[in-house]
Amino acid sequence: MKLLDIYSSFKQDIAFIERALEQTVQSDHPFLTETSIHLLKAGGKRIRPVFVLLSGQFGEYDLERLSKVAVALELIHMATLVHDDVIDDADTRRGELTVKSKWDNRIAMYTGDYIFAKALTVISQLGEAEIHRSLSKAIVEMCIGEIEQIRYFFRTDQTVRDYLLRIRRKTALLIAISCKLGAMAAGASESVVNGLYSYGYNVGMAFQIRDDILDLTGNERQLGKPPGSDVKQGNITLPVILAIRESGLKQNILREIERIRQSEGQADAGALLEMVRQSGGIRQSDQLAAKYIRKAVGAIAGLSDGKAKKSLVEIAHFVGSRSY
Repeated sequence: MKLLDIYSSFKQDIAFIERALEQTVQSDHPFLTETSIHLLKAGGKRIRPVFVLLSGQFGEYDLERLSKVAVALELIHMATLVHDDVIDDADTRRGELTVKSKWDNRIAMYTGDYIFAKALTVISQLGEAEIHRSLSKAIVEMCIGEIEQIRYFFRTDQTVRDYLLRIRRKTALLIAISCKLGAMAAGASESVVNGLYSYGYNVGMAFQIRDDILDLTGNERQLGKPPGSDVKQGNITLPVILAIRESGLKQNILREIERIRQSEGQADAGALLEMVRQSGGIRQSDQLAAKYIRKAVGAIAGLSDGKAKKSLVEIAHFVGSRSY
């Protein structure tokens, strides 16, 4: 089974969620609707809703309930993207103008706040207190992760552990929560919920590592943004951290990062990209991503066999080797 096959098997349910997303961001204020719809129409993999739907198949599958989880989590993800684009001063995302670029920073920040508030409105329609506690805890951790990323901008002395803790908070937790809350909303057992949470966490870690590799090795058509955008914004990712450890490259890499920092991200990053690509940082990062994928697959090994489990395994392998 390929990834497109997995998506097509949920075609009607995903379409239902897409309609719910569009309805949810409608506002009495037409401008807020316009900015929110602009972000929504930019697209995305909708991988978090897919995780919700797949996890929901390990319990009593109720699309109405699961869609509330899926919509809330996708809106939270969208809100963080709007805010990220302001922090990163990003002009494009997925090949489209960002909200901050098409309008301005203030509009982008309030749009993000509005989308976030809408997410909470949707999830509040589910009465289970544990769902709200789990989501609230994850949001707090995500905010800490965002602050940590800013704190480490252009820091070349950060460790692999610093990086892993940051991406755990920034990316892995929301994917883990997608799996966990999908299973909880479907009334799955505690052991199933825990297994799916662990699966989502490990897939999320691999997802971000692969994302950071692609930023250094991909092209603008694949990425929807210029390669090297992360380091130009000050985000020193795992392949760069590992490349700095190599004595033959360390000083030149540090010099290039400092040059980019002093230019406030305007300098060309081509030389830095080439050095990182020549280092062992890409290979070692790939190996770590593969390790997380193995752990993800292992986390659901004890779950009942079936189409949902097979799809989760397929998605994990896709995430571990994706090129877009």
